[in-house]
Amino acid sequence: MTQSEFLNVVMPFKDKLYRLAKRLLVSSEEAEDATQEILLKLWSKKKRIGTYRNVEAFAMTMTKNFCLDRLKSKQSANLKLVHSNYADNSSSLQNEVETHDSVEWVGKIMETLPDQQKMVLQLRDIEAYSYQEISEMLDMKPTAVRVALSRARKAVREKLVEKHSYGIS
Repeated sequence: MTQSEFLNVVMPFKDKLYRLAKRLLVSSEEAEDATQEILLKLWSKKKRIGTYRNVEAFAMTMTKNFCLDRLKSKQSANLKLVHSNYADNSSSLQNEVETHDSVEWVGKIMETLPDQQKMVLQLRDIEAYSYQEISEMLDMKPTAVRVALSRARKAVREKLVEKHSYGIS
């Protein structure tokens, strides 16, 4: 596989790898490092990459495993928490602040979810993978993916409603 063929195969989903790494590692710098590490590993497997049925699913699984290993390692004590500022320039300042606050709370709530629910929610609702693709990536049955997603959404919804209705009786 030539460099241009490799880039044509890998580059379309590079951003998805980064977003998954960022969701798991939180820090932008750590997510960038993890993405680079996965791209290097894929490059080292370039001769066999054509034999994989779904290169994107393989890369997402590699990213998930790498990030979980990173979190378990001693280096995770050094991870820095950095949150992105999500801004909508076309709306009023009030709407912008409310949207930013809600997005931040959803992110914080997602961090409290069990790892499996967090990954399923990230892959389905943010990365827009199908249930079948998620079940292959996480080595789960499609029904288990649906159940985990339903529970994750319910937990996020309940905690967000609780947060927004705080002090209102």
